Amino acid sequence: MAQEQTLRHRLAIHRPILNRIERLNETQFAYLLLVPAGLILGVVAIWPLIRTFEMSLHSDALLSPDVIGEFVGLQNYVEVITGQRDSQMGSAFFDPSNPFQSALAVTFIFTLVSVILETIIGFGQALVLDKQFKGRRWARVAIIMPLAVPIVIQGMIFYLMFQPNIGFLTEPLQQIGLFSSAPLAQSFDATVILIVADVWKTSAFMALLILAGLQSIDRNLYNVAKVAGATRWQRFKRITLPLVLPMVLVAMLFRTIQALKVYGLIETIASCNTVPSLSCMVVSTFSNGLYGTSATVAFIIAAIIGITVTGYVWKVGDDAIDT
Repeated sequence: MAQEQTLRHRLAIHRPILNRIERLNETQFAYLLLVPAGLILGVVAIWPLIRTFEMSLHSDALLSPDVIGEFVGLQNYVEVITGQRDSQMGSAFFDPSNPFQSALAVTFIFTLVSVILETIIGFGQALVLDKQFKGRRWARVAIIMPLAVPIVIQGMIFYLMFQPNIGFLTEPLQQIGLFSSAPLAQSFDATVILIVADVWKTSAFMALLILAGLQSIDRNLYNVAKVAGATRWQRFKRITLPLVLPMVLVAMLFRTIQALKVYGLIETIASCNTVPSLSCMVVSTFSNGLYGTSATVAFIIAAIIGITVTGYVWKVGDDAIDT
């Protein structure tokens, strides 16, 4: 009885607020539901990004008791991009005279090649899994399994596979002229191995998203096309590809964002000294106490990802995102 009276009392207190919420139209109510998500996003994403940008506007405080140095404006960005900060940026891959631009090139090449290969292979896997055949359940498990492997375990697998005198692939691939005797110590060979490792793991992610798109297609469309005499290629070109394309583009966007931030895979297989990416530079400069420089590179990565997402939405449109 006492609990019921307490509940009625609380409802009476909040009745004006509840009445105001009930008078909201659907659009206003939708915005109201977004408020908690917006607050969480602001705390875990936007505020750290603002803080990172603030740190990037200060110099490195190597000899100062403060964490960050004096305010220098955009000087860090100018010096990082033009190579004036190269002596503090670590090793390089393509161009030893400009580690930052070299890391930028490594990041872009890794992202471009791996995402393209994952899309092609993932699309093929999704087409296979969309068919009815004996053992399809086990085929799905086999395709999805790499996605469940932690990055550290995946890194150790590929590390051992390509170690001299241990890895069973090192000597055969060296004999046919594909790799050197120590591929993980060579920047080009290590980059190829990293791309293969990334494709092996995340093609399943692309396959699952594309498979969801394939299974949403009305099968009657294929029956009508068959009656009309359409070939297998024509059915794929006129029905499958247009209807599943929004899902493919969304999957490519997700993978592009993840690939631009690649770090763990590099560190566990080949090390950032052999294949330096932008994320490697963020970690190495931060570890050396170069907080201003580290924040600058980190914000450049965030800017690249932001431009990529904005360009994607502008080019593809909101419909693909809504998929």
